[in-house]
Amino acid sequence: MKVTLQNLGKRYRFDWIFKGIDFTFAPGRHYAVLGSNGSGKSTLLKVISGHLSPSKGSVSFEYGGIKVPQEKVYKQVSYIAPYIELIEEFTLEEAIAFHGKTKPFLPGIAPANILELLSLPKSKQKEIRFFSSGMKQRLKLALAICSNTPLLLLDEPSTNLDVQGIEWYKELVKTYCNDRLVIVASNDPQETTFCQEQLNMLDFKR
Repeated sequence: MKVTLQNLGKRYRFDWIFKGIDFTFAPGRHYAVLGSNGSGKSTLLKVISGHLSPSKGSVSFEYGGIKVPQEKVYKQVSYIAPYIELIEEFTLEEAIAFHGKTKPFLPGIAPANILELLSLPKSKQKEIRFFSSGMKQRLKLALAICSNTPLLLLDEPSTNLDVQGIEWYKELVKTYCNDRLVIVASNDPQETTFCQEQLNMLDFKR
């Protein structure tokens, strides 16, 4: 997946969050979107994912050299963020099964493998609302990273994770994302150690 931003800008009322971004995210590369709080990192990911429309410019997608229509982009994207919630009334088993029906897992990955990755084989009948915040984050990461999509958007992926959880997250990316476009929005260096390139949102504050 290749994502191209052309003269991209987003504003709320009269205030520009960012403006004039011309940038190409190349297939199979890992990018860190950097900047202080309020610099527009999360907003940029929302625009790329289609959750928000740009105020100016455009976002275009190509997969295998073929342009992807905007209405079909959602099938090619996995996206996690602190503001995207799980369905807490689901049991763990139900949550994994539901996700697999809406966004198929990578080849060779079955629901049982997700349970194994989470190390929670005895909790499959436990409702998500009874999980700790760290385990909810692990579940979101496992579902997104193990989905069969060429584009992965991660907004503050280590939220609520302890040191062991952060290492688990980085190992998950290393194992399943070598040939996928990964964009990480963060101001925490621990979350972006595997990224090869950077986009600093402070360069587009006007």
